[in-house]
Amino acid sequence: MIDRKEIMDIVNDYDADNIKVGTVGSHSALDVFDGAVEEGFNTFAACKSGREKTYNQYFRAKRDSEGNVIRGIVDEASVYSRFDEILNSKNQQKLVDDNVLFVPNRSFTTYCGIENVENNFKVPLVGSRNLLRSEERGMDYDYYWILDKAGLPYPERVNKPEDIDELVMVKLPHAVKTLERGFFTAASYEEYLDKANNLLDRGIITQDALDNAVIEKYIIGPVFNFDMFYSPIEDEMNKLELLGIDWRFETSLDGHVRLPAPQQMTLSEHQMNPEYTVCGHNSSTLRESLLDKVFELSEKYVEATQKYYDPGIIGPFCLQTCIDKDLNFHIYDVAPRIGGGTNVHMSVGHSYGNTLWRKPMSTGRRVAFEIKRAIETDQLDKIVT
Repeated sequence: MIDRKEIMDIVNDYDADNIKVGTVGSHSALDVFDGAVEEGFNTFAACKSGREKTYNQYFRAKRDSEGNVIRGIVDEASVYSRFDEILNSKNQQKLVDDNVLFVPNRSFTTYCGIENVENNFKVPLVGSRNLLRSEERGMDYDYYWILDKAGLPYPERVNKPEDIDELVMVKLPHAVKTLERGFFTAASYEEYLDKANNLLDRGIITQDALDNAVIEKYIIGPVFNFDMFYSPIEDEMNKLELLGIDWRFETSLDGHVRLPAPQQMTLSEHQMNPEYTVCGHNSSTLRESLLDKVFELSEKYVEATQKYYDPGIIGPFCLQTCIDKDLNFHIYDVAPRIGGGTNVHMSVGHSYGNTLWRKPMSTGRRVAFEIKRAIETDQLDKIVT
């Protein structure tokens, strides 16, 4: 892990009047850039060749003679043949020379590799560098471990496939789509074998991933992703904020549930098992009587990260939950960085964030606002790692 003092030394040499906000051009980057522009920052996108036009053409920023943005949100985009080329020393040095504060997202850690992010990427990150590893299921001290330490609820684990005696979710990565899932459900060992073999034959999952899959009892209920924010520099109001709630559109799952049962039964074998590839998000709100519980869960998570992952969570994080018929929460995933669904709130803001801050406040804008406040109060050292 790069020593935090080394990052502080880099930040101390930054020109605070010319800070840029950067991230990998993927995931929730548009929200990051939109929020940065709203708070007066220039923006930088690290793009992969073949996926760059969204950032360097269609959302390219145009500024007037006084530097005000009159269209778009991306001031500068560097295009690499691979995302991990950003790790090259010369590319990192350019970011440092340009006073870039980098906002990590899931694409960044996936395509660049968590060990590289921890040990080789010597650019200041807005957020908790050491917590990014906790998102990797099966590693020591992953988010399940944190949830255990915090006493937080999550779906009950099934130790081995032979023990499946009710509907479960088998969680493992997709073999081809790096960011996506090869998840499937099963209600018995026989169904597990049938579906696993089908997915193996189609190249959707690998045997190694299957051998290391997490099996959880399926929670029947709606999904809510809580987009939270923790501010270490807030000294008057509560440091914890609920900014918004989103939920996912997943292929081909959502296509399946749109079909009447008789049509589902006529699907061919290769169509039968739905995939859980996230392709979009939508916004949501929560019954107000349940909001206290959301804050309670989030407070416990924050406290656990501070105890076991010093300095703890910084800035945005996302608790991904299901709610059962008795209104109990079950945390099925934790993102210790900006969530994947925050683009649904860019420009218009999150419903709860807007209410709290009395202006449009998406997660991306809240990150930029935190940077701005840290610069103004000389506390950048408290929000970067």
